[in-house]
Amino acid sequence: MTLREFRGSDAERIALLLNNRRISKNLKDCVPFPYTVTDADKFIGFCQSEAPQMTFVIELEDELVGVIALIPQKDIYRLSAEIGFWLGEPYWDKGIVTEAIKRMIHYAFDELGLVRLYAGVFGDNPGSGECLQKAGFKFEGILEKAVIKDGEMKDEFRYALINPDWEEATK
Repeated sequence: MTLREFRGSDAERIALLLNNRRISKNLKDCVPFPYTVTDADKFIGFCQSEAPQMTFVIELEDELVGVIALIPQKDIYRLSAEIGFWLGEPYWDKGIVTEAIKRMIHYAFDELGLVRLYAGVFGDNPGSGECLQKAGFKFEGILEKAVIKDGEMKDEFRYALINPDWEEATK
């Protein structure tokens, strides 16, 4: 499993995997459903313009299987980032996301000098929370009825990880 930057040729594969209701129901509304090649082209263009790179392809045996990203925070939260990810359904329950999260942790802390990573997981998506915990994130709590998805109010489970070298990162 590797993480790599996007190629224009990734659009069809992203659209194929992400045009799946079982995935989109657990993502923010900024990811449309149905998901088209045009949506993927726009997303890839955005990702290719990032500096530094924050969004990566999850690749397994030379095949795109998902995406993982850091969403940097601003102002007083500038040393924090939200981590988000999705994985194509045929690749679920194989430890791929956990490994991708671990690699992003190293990138976030070692390369970007971040102090805190966090993730919000919909309450009816325990699998993502398990992946985060296996990668070292700690459960912080439940934000009751914090999100609305498809007209339904949902709880958000929060997980976080603090850079063990945070004092050095803030110098």
